Amino acid sequence: MTIWNVSPQPVGSPESAALLREYLVDVADRWYLLHDGRRCTPEEIERHLAEMRGDDPGTLLVARYGEERAGCVGLRRLDARTAELCRMYVRADRRGLGGSAALLGAAEETARAWGAERIVLETRRDLVEARALYARHGFGDVAPYKEGDAYSEVWLGKELTG
Repeated sequence: MTIWNVSPQPVGSPESAALLREYLVDVADRWYLLHDGRRCTPEEIERHLAEMRGDDPGTLLVARYGEERAGCVGLRRLDARTAELCRMYVRADRRGLGGSAALLGAAEETARAWGAERIVLETRRDLVEARALYARHGFGDVAPYKEGDAYSEVWLGKELTG
């Protein structure tokens, strides 16, 4: 039986960069298909990657399925009480095998170790699978906690206990 292992990785490492690129292509393609009826271009991906580099995810947790890197999630501190989840991604060919649950569990454990009492995230309406996943793991609607991101349409949070 193949198991998931999740560990922090430097955001700038080649492994992290490759996963973040895959994440971006996945969510950008969905956005452009929905709004423009097309996939994103390589130039758009490069522009979005440059924008992402200026938006530090804090800690990047990388999930491996056996020996293969297969997913990631970013986690950063918003304040002493709150951690923000960002850039949650599992490769399409590894979805449905427990990777998202492993990543969320590791993110919550990391946030608790920081002393956070809650974890929040923002997402888009069209990412229905992600929203269903978060609901299954105890996330509910919260008030918007930041402004200025055209892609933020839904804000979710969860109180961390134990």
